[in-house]
Amino acid sequence: MPKYRYVAMDSKGSETDGVLDAENQSQAIALIRSKGFFPTRVVPVDGSKGAGSKHTKGVGEAKGGLSMEIRLPRFLRGRVRPKQLMTFTRQLATLVEAGLPLLRGLRILLKQEKNVLLREAVNGMGEAVEGGSTFSEALGQYPGIFDNLFVNMVKAGEAGGVLEVVLARLAEFMEKAEKIKNKVKSAMIYPVVVMVAAIGILAFLLVFVIPRFEVIFRDLLGEGGLPPLTQFVIDVSNLVAHRWMYILGGIFVVVVLVKLWRRTEMGSYLLDKFKLRTPLFGGLFRKSAIARLSRTLGTLMNSGVPVLQALNIVRDTSGNEVIARAVQHVHDSVKEGETMALPLESSGEFPDMVVSMVDVGEETGALPDMLLRIADNYDDEVDTTVEGLTSIIEPVMIIFLAVIIGTIVIAMFIPLISIITEMSQ
Repeated sequence: MPKYRYVAMDSKGSETDGVLDAENQSQAIALIRSKGFFPTRVVPVDGSKGAGSKHTKGVGEAKGGLSMEIRLPRFLRGRVRPKQLMTFTRQLATLVEAGLPLLRGLRILLKQEKNVLLREAVNGMGEAVEGGSTFSEALGQYPGIFDNLFVNMVKAGEAGGVLEVVLARLAEFMEKAEKIKNKVKSAMIYPVVVMVAAIGILAFLLVFVIPRFEVIFRDLLGEGGLPPLTQFVIDVSNLVAHRWMYILGGIFVVVVLVKLWRRTEMGSYLLDKFKLRTPLFGGLFRKSAIARLSRTLGTLMNSGVPVLQALNIVRDTSGNEVIARAVQHVHDSVKEGETMALPLESSGEFPDMVVSMVDVGEETGALPDMLLRIADNYDDEVDTTVEGLTSIIEPVMIIFLAVIIGTIVIAMFIPLISIITEMSQ
């Protein structure tokens, strides 16, 4: 059956296009009108098999010709990175704020999107919106890309008629969250690089250098003439050189067991609690979690999401089981008609400044703005902590390396001193 590409207007004056099957142009026009559209252009598609389905294809079609897409397996299509989603949200917010209909904004973004998964999502959302679904319902069809925070904020924006404002807030939220994440990662780069270098140097000494000294020491001092420290280092060297597969296997087993334990409720809670109390980095993790919680909750409440629903979303997106349990206590307190400040204080996980500001926000009715101020304050705290860690980690790692390498050097020099003393006598 022949296929016809059409451009039509709906009852609100928004433009839509697509491809449908019809016996002739007159039947195609009749089919378009039966859908409630007013056709402005209907042309046949020459030699196009599989140009579309019997229904409107929406944003998945290009006006100048047919679009043919080869669907790769999911593991070959990669994933949608936070930066890509952030860019998409910012662009969509700009287009909607400029007065473009949502469907047309999605069509524009589809043409320039490079990520395969996000492109498929935009295409599917366009078809859903064109079919009568709300934007939040369309987003909910792709939970792997758009989380509960995103969907619920859009839903609140649609209900309040301020979708462009909510999208802009979402983009700003993701930009600041990504900024905090990058700062935490930057604080971890230096110690990780130093640790990798230290492990490489240590492995080289244990596998290639110390065995040569062992041969010399055995020849000159015999089996029982080695000092305890030297014997310990040589035993470690033999273990690493001849049992390295067992060591790697043991590390792998430990990592797997920890990951499995983390999937349990108790394991997740204990590991997250340990993370918050880790020397040097515990304060950074805590401040980052508080900043994320405050910004998420403030943004949701500012966007019109009900407070109990907002607390549920914050709990599920906190990323830390200790903080999530504290938020659950806050949720239960608010559900019973009480305040947020008391359960925050009783949890012992939030500084007094946070509790006081939340209390003031509840008293004045400006809790969302107060939460965003807390987030801004703790963003600055994260910056300061990262700078402090950078200055502290360097001498700590130097001392650590000096102790390890120094121990090996001393262990090798003690027998040499004994050999030299005996030879001089």
